[in-house]
Amino acid sequence: MSQADITLRKIFQAQKRIAGMVRLTPLVESPSMSDRLGKSILLKLECLQKTGSFKLRGAANALLSLSDVQKEKGVLAFSTGNHGRAVAYVADRLGIKCVVCLSERVPEYRVAAMEKFGAIVVQKGKSQDDAYEVALKLGKDENLTMIKPFDDPLVIAGQGTIGLEILNQVPTIDTLVVPVSGGGLAAGIAKVLKTADPSVKVIGVSMECAPAMYHSIKTGKPVEVEEKDSLADALLGGIGLDNQFTFSMVEKYVDTIELVTEKEIEKGILFAYQNHGILIEGAAAVTLAWLLKGQTDMLGNHIAGILSGGNVDTNLIFNILSRYMSPKKNP
Repeated sequence: MSQADITLRKIFQAQKRIAGMVRLTPLVESPSMSDRLGKSILLKLECLQKTGSFKLRGAANALLSLSDVQKEKGVLAFSTGNHGRAVAYVADRLGIKCVVCLSERVPEYRVAAMEKFGAIVVQKGKSQDDAYEVALKLGKDENLTMIKPFDDPLVIAGQGTIGLEILNQVPTIDTLVVPVSGGGLAAGIAKVLKTADPSVKVIGVSMECAPAMYHSIKTGKPVEVEEKDSLADALLGGIGLDNQFTFSMVEKYVDTIELVTEKEIEKGILFAYQNHGILIEGAAAVTLAWLLKGQTDMLGNHIAGILSGGNVDTNLIFNILSRYMSPKKNP
């Protein structure tokens, strides 16, 4: 199978398949950001999805496509957090055994969220790539079906349903700003928007410290990147040297990948709280962080930004908020 097989029809099929499992999330105007940039800025609130992130869509599409035999044997995932949580949630709803492999870098609050849904969590290694190697062995030993976090046609199609919703909610969209990690989210949505209108501009955003897809695109092939601590921890992890789908789709459909600093991510988190009353994780805040830089020459007039998740370490977030809550320190 190639990226060409991830068709608009498959994404519509995914939308129908997952309808009872996911929430149609709101697309809301950001008056403050619109005023700043002099353009219409809308925010797609995937942070309000049932498991707190967009990952539920791809996980639901993949698990609901399993055969009865695969469901009986169980599933396996490797993750930096949100994908594992989504797989665990769907598996719990369907009564399927679920094992999630994580690196030792994944925060405890993310581990607890998976265990809450009955997942067996295995933590080993220093990176998502390490967790992947552990998952491969476990999957073989226990005959479990792997649910990949991004490089899988069913997962990409599931994430692409966000694009269908956006087109229905704002048919005039001419620019998308979307977080980029492994590329499933960006690839799926961009496939929909570029198929509808090739002139729609897709701007991916990642963090400066370890942007695997960014370096892979620059190099022209998937490359390994050392993971480092980041507020956008859900964006950490490699794209896989054996990447089959998302690398080529991001290369084809995403016009540019921009980077933001940790300080800029902090300001994105603060902006969401002060202007919209919501707490978002660092991976979602990269969208706002980049928009706050005010690079209006790269934008059209009708912009949708994806706030991809809201699964936050509240102690960390309130520490950030407390350092900025002076009237003189608005971003």
